[in-house]
Amino acid sequence: MTEVWGLTGGIATGKSTVSTWLKQAEIPVIDADTIARQVVALGTPGLQQISVAFGPDYLQADGTLNRAKLGQLVFHDPTQLQRLNAITTPLIRDEIRRQLAAYRMRKVPVVMVDAPTLFEVGYLQKLVDHVMVVATSATHQKQRLMARNGYTAVDAQARIDRQWPLAQKIAAADVVIDNDGDITQTRQQVVKWLDMNKFGKTNQVK
Repeated sequence: MTEVWGLTGGIATGKSTVSTWLKQAEIPVIDADTIARQVVALGTPGLQQISVAFGPDYLQADGTLNRAKLGQLVFHDPTQLQRLNAITTPLIRDEIRRQLAAYRMRKVPVVMVDAPTLFEVGYLQKLVDHVMVVATSATHQKQRLMARNGYTAVDAQARIDRQWPLAQKIAAADVVIDNDGDITQTRQQVVKWLDMNKFGKTNQVK
């Protein structure tokens, strides 16, 4: 039987770092962000639907999606974000289900679904058995997001506000990885979780 875990957190809380360590331990990771890019790549039905819904102004000169421009629109307008999610969510959900089914056919012991909006989209909670949340303080979260993406304080807060509050995610989690300290402390928590559950190869986690 395949045990399915969901990996989530808030934007810029360190979830991607934890996901990298899990991959190093040879835990299969289904990356919802990667899938989200794939389903709106050039030539896909997803990109065509976005072009029809939002107009050709949201495409680059080469026909690919103008992510920055669309992001500015949807992260400041919940109605527009809902329109975008109505297009992309079914496509992402179907691909995650397909990958999970393939892992189950192979009888893989554990699979991690890495999804920043695991709670927000709703359906993912029904696909996973347990949830791991990577958390940090609100101050660190905003600072990291501004430094990482070059956002203003207003833009950073707008993106944070589009997700569930971290406290709400922590309350719904089975396991919480505290990433408010240094990276070594965070890594130790991940290795301890792997060892306790006898998952993967912790000696490969760097």
